[in-house]
Amino acid sequence: HSREKPFGCGDCGKSFALRSQLGRHRRLHAGEQPYGCGDCGQSFTNGSLLLEHLNLHTGAKPYACGDCGKSYARSCSLRHHRKTHTGQKPYGCGDCGKSFRLRSHLASHQRSLRH
Repeated sequence: HSREKPFGCGDCGKSFALRSQLGRHRRLHAGEQPYGCGDCGQSFTNGSLLLEHLNLHTGAKPYACGDCGKSYARSCSLRHHRKTHTGQKPYGCGDCGKSFRLRSHLASHQRSLRH
C-alpha cells in the first residue's frame, strides 16, 4: 500500500514519509558526507552506505540471492543481480527500443554507435 509522504524537499520536491529521511536527503544538496571510512577515507551521506562500503574492505557479503545463493557486499548489487532471474529490463532506449537491466548499461549503449 502507499505510504503518506508529508516531508518534502524544498530544493528538488522529492517527498519522504519520515522527517529523518528528509534530513538524510538534504545532506545530498548540502554536500555533507559526515560518515568516513577509516580505511580509505571515502565519505558517505549516511551510515548505512558506510557499512555497505566497509563490506568491500572486509570481504563480507551479507546480501545473498534466494534463487542461486550468489552473495554480494552491497544491497544494490543484489538488486541488480535479481533482475537476471526475473528477466526484468526496465531501461529502454528511446532511439532503438532495446532494453537493459541496468540504467548504466542503457547509458553505455546510448553513448555508443550501436543504436
